[in-house]
Amino acid sequence: MKSETLKLENQICFKIYTAEREITKLYRELLKELNVTYPQYLVLLLLWEKHSLSVKELGQRLFLDSGTLTPMLKRMETNGLVERKRSPEDERSVIISLTEKGEGLKEKAECIPTQLTENISMKKEEMTLLNKTLTSMLDLLQNHSNSK
Repeated sequence: MKSETLKLENQICFKIYTAEREITKLYRELLKELNVTYPQYLVLLLLWEKHSLSVKELGQRLFLDSGTLTPMLKRMETNGLVERKRSPEDERSVIISLTEKGEGLKEKAECIPTQLTENISMKKEEMTLLNKTLTSMLDLLQNHSNSK
């Protein structure tokens, strides 16, 4: 009897991967008006919440290494969305803060989560359950990674 475990349609990793790609496509359309990429949008979300964070803190929250994050932050700085400054307490630490332009995008972005949800056409209860399930899965995966 043939094993069902190796069928592509039975691979949860493939479903998560393809869902992520499709969601990113939706975001690409929604973010055109802001003129930011999806990873830049994630940085903005954190900075709208905290106003300024160190590169290290941003990397930890976004699960990105500094080699990926630093060039993106430099582009955001060139575009006038953020500013980078050395921390007065620790010269090795770089603090990222929103500029007025970056803060101004918040109002334009407020409709994006609702528009994304409408584009996916999932019921609110389904979206809430999916969010809880993915949060739990991520926690388990992080615990597994940290225990090694």
